[in-house]
Amino acid sequence: MGALRSTRDLGLNPDYEGKVRDMFDLGDQFLIVSTDRISAFDVIMNDLVPGRGVVLNVMSLAWFKRFEELVPNHLVTADVAEFPAPFNEHPEALGGRSMLVKKADRFPVECVVRGYIAGSGWKSYGQDGTICGHQLPEGLKRAEKLPGALFTPSTKEDEGHDENIPYSTVVEMIGQESAAHLRDLSLKLYQTGSDYAEPFGVILADTKFEFGIIDGKISLIDEVLTPDSSRFWPASEHKAGQEPPSWDKQILRNHLETLDWDHSPPPPKIPSEILDKTYSRYREVLELLFPEEARKWQAFL
Repeated sequence: MGALRSTRDLGLNPDYEGKVRDMFDLGDQFLIVSTDRISAFDVIMNDLVPGRGVVLNVMSLAWFKRFEELVPNHLVTADVAEFPAPFNEHPEALGGRSMLVKKADRFPVECVVRGYIAGSGWKSYGQDGTICGHQLPEGLKRAEKLPGALFTPSTKEDEGHDENIPYSTVVEMIGQESAAHLRDLSLKLYQTGSDYAEPFGVILADTKFEFGIIDGKISLIDEVLTPDSSRFWPASEHKAGQEPPSWDKQILRNHLETLDWDHSPPPPKIPSEILDKTYSRYREVLELLFPEEARKWQAFL
């Protein structure tokens, strides 16, 4: 397995470089490559987590497949041999970590669903007893399961943090019909994903979806139910009142909090032990939920 910092290292020139992914504009399609970059506190680390991008990509592929009867998605192929030149000339570097997708007319909304009270939802609840305008019962504990899953949308910001918004704002932004469709579809996908994960001892605490219009239909785009877009908890360690360890980059964040670093560039050097442990957390949840997919892409993990 070779680590990938940037597709520029392959002699390619991406049209867009995010914190993790490089994107290439191919007319009516995008090629999306999940690199092994990792960020924390909005700063991209200099150190890589080899294989992390493959985990993120493979998990999205697995969920696209599982959800395809519920909603169309933007995936064309993840087979590098079917990519156009020059991308098909890099099967080892791009295998497992890239996908060719249809372009979509993206909705400017992050469709967040919360099944448990954690993160910014817990902070909001502590301030006024609500999350995104949803009035909640008194006395809820941190990490407690909510009476019912909540649709708690946010803005989709290209720079800076997304901002939580009430459902009424979504209606103003995209119209009543589209807003209701996205809300209902998001809740359905969350519940389907949660029900799937439960027998594997995995709690899907919350997640975010993105949607766009492709060929006149609302379609699922971007990444889906990955450790970067979702909060996965081990059911065996869940106890209301304290937030369990997540299958994500929390190990890295915890390490950084022990350092004398002000969360601004340049980032500190990360010990290999922390990088290895972070990768293990990502890979563990993939292998728990999708062991067959993990075996299929084993050569790249």
